[in-house]
Amino acid sequence: MSVAVLSIILLVLLFAFLGAGLWVAFSLLGVGVAAMALFSDAPLGLVMATTLWGHSNSWALAALPLFIWMGEILFRSRLSEDMFTGLSPWMNRLPGQLLHVNVFACGIFAAVSGSSAATAATIGKLSIPELSKRGYPEKLVIGTLAGSATLGLLIPPSIILIVYGVATEQSIARLFVAGVLPGVLLVSLFVGYVVIWALLNRASLPTEDISATFREKLFRARRLVPVVVLILGVIGSIYAGIASPTDAAAVGVILALILSWRSGTLTRATFVDGLMGATVTSCMIAFILAGASFLTVAMGFTGIPRLLAEWIGSLGLSTFTLLAALTIFFVILGCFLDGISVVVLTASVIMPMVLQAGIDPLWFGIFLVIVVEMSQITPPVGFNLFVLQSLTGRDILTVAKAALPFFFLMVLALILIVLFPQIVTYLPEQM
Repeated sequence: MSVAVLSIILLVLLFAFLGAGLWVAFSLLGVGVAAMALFSDAPLGLVMATTLWGHSNSWALAALPLFIWMGEILFRSRLSEDMFTGLSPWMNRLPGQLLHVNVFACGIFAAVSGSSAATAATIGKLSIPELSKRGYPEKLVIGTLAGSATLGLLIPPSIILIVYGVATEQSIARLFVAGVLPGVLLVSLFVGYVVIWALLNRASLPTEDISATFREKLFRARRLVPVVVLILGVIGSIYAGIASPTDAAAVGVILALILSWRSGTLTRATFVDGLMGATVTSCMIAFILAGASFLTVAMGFTGIPRLLAEWIGSLGLSTFTLLAALTIFFVILGCFLDGISVVVLTASVIMPMVLQAGIDPLWFGIFLVIVVEMSQITPPVGFNLFVLQSLTGRDILTVAKAALPFFFLMVLALILIVLFPQIVTYLPEQM
């Protein structure tokens, strides 16, 4: 049986499972069982038991629930309000004024929460009523939030980068470092777009009071100190080589608890809610990873990844053509699955092709995350779109239309890192 037929059979089976409403983890396990039972003589039960235990018992994976818990604690704290208060006086002189608070607040919160949906919900709850009350265009308020919240997937500590690192056996610390400059690039593109739009549409923006003195700005900026301390504690310890990502995650949880306690938002109820929220999310992701790890091993026994890699190699595709095809594939897949599922579903099949084409797997991880970011604001299953729909009460197409310019800005960022891969690789090479 040819590799194409094998792949089609397993792909149809996977979509049948998902279409029937089966959990992603069970769908992955089911496809892996079918692949081994039909196309391999290996002992199914033994392979499944050893694979599930081996991939669940991972020290690198311990960072995942800790970073998620840190995000849950901050989600229930006053951090977003403090960021808005501290940033807003500095944005008034920029064309676009307080719209930039959305971009920078999302970038900062992404750096301490690691979650795109949490960033959209937290910053959106605060900024949408405030900016709407001041008369800012709703389309741009929604668009800046939709685009900037996706930074939670890229700016470390990124949950999806941890998942990619575990799934492909890449260094999570190096992936974190590699995500910094692309994250700065995206923030710069978003700010640039808002500035250009504001200069071309001056009449559509309200006139803000810019009379605050430098001393008053510094006084309000003190509200940013806890955020800076948290970022330095988590990210700084990784970059300095003092702590591993798992150690830094534990530091982040402790600092988040202290900040929440100091702000008066840490109660028994918020502590339990945060802990349970982190437990549910962590178990879901770990279960998906376990299913994906078994599917990866099962695919190895069938020989499909190797055959696909050889087939791709025989086509003589250029690196750019392959990346363009993968971009379209991932965006389409991201329209129906969340980002983590996209990564774990495709890692076992895509990575042999990527390695065959001579693409750096570290660089490809950042490339993949940016493409997944794009899918987060692509209907019908763009998670950020759903979050903003619930916050604004607008229909999904209105929210998607507002996010469209930021989708194209991500396409531009993707082109830039393809043309200039040093944007991704420079900082990891300095470690």
